[in-house]
Amino acid sequence: MRVSLTTHGGLAAPIVRRLPPRVLDTDRLPDTDARELRRLVAAATENPGGARPGSRARDVMTYTITVDDGPHSVTLTSADTSMSPAFGALLTWVERRTAG
Repeated sequence: MRVSLTTHGGLAAPIVRRLPPRVLDTDRLPDTDARELRRLVAAATENPGGARPGSRARDVMTYTITVDDGPHSVTLTSADTSMSPAFGALLTWVERRTAG
């Protein structure tokens, strides 16, 4: 399974727009991390929250997490103002493991 994270908007939008997606591949993770990533993806897929188009908040970040698992692909999109706890947990987990 391959998980990629892209971010859009916020105060750093001109900088963020030029950054490549952050990517994790379960084949390159320890077994315990791969299992945890699969669990977090499953929970976030059930209830991602959502992005609110037309939101009045000018500096809201929007996050897109794309999960490619063999022939199946799913894209989850949410924003600072509307993400579910499950999406937030996945986002935090991916950000921590792709930092640096």
